[in-house]
Amino acid sequence: MSEADTRRLFLALWPDERIRAEIVARREALGTTDGPRRVPDHNLHLTLLFLGDQPADQMAAIETAVTAVEGRPFACVLDRFGWFPGARVLWLGGEAPAAMQILYSGLFEAVTGLGIRLDRRPLRPHVTLFRKVARRPELPRPEPLTWMVEHFGLVESVPGRPYRVLKSWSLN
Repeated sequence: MSEADTRRLFLALWPDERIRAEIVARREALGTTDGPRRVPDHNLHLTLLFLGDQPADQMAAIETAVTAVEGRPFACVLDRFGWFPGARVLWLGGEAPAAMQILYSGLFEAVTGLGIRLDRRPLRPHVTLFRKVARRPELPRPEPLTWMVEHFGLVESVPGRPYRVLKSWSLN
């Protein structure tokens, strides 16, 4: 399968401009650390499921499966910075509320029902702020940010381009 026949996809919470500005303000309060790569503002998001490279002809089936998943709006509180040493990323995150867990589980079942293989990892809600962070910096406690989540999206990642929301679903 060629690259033209595949699409690199993920399901994510996509912030509106106000929430994005609040995330950026918290990132800026950290200053800079040695050698990190700042995630561009327009790419800031919270991944629910990383689907990876999927056949382009599977798009309609993915959209249909995801459309069948029900969820309700919820408040996601981002109240801590953290660092994943293996991935070398610094993030802003928090606990997963029950409604987010239910949405995540529904999406996981819908997508794996199509034969897409995913890692079954616990949901750890976070927005990646910096990449290539070699060691854990001292991290202050940020002012909590309450994000009222009312929709999620199917997003495509194309190297060298901004992420693109292909389709969005409302939670109701």
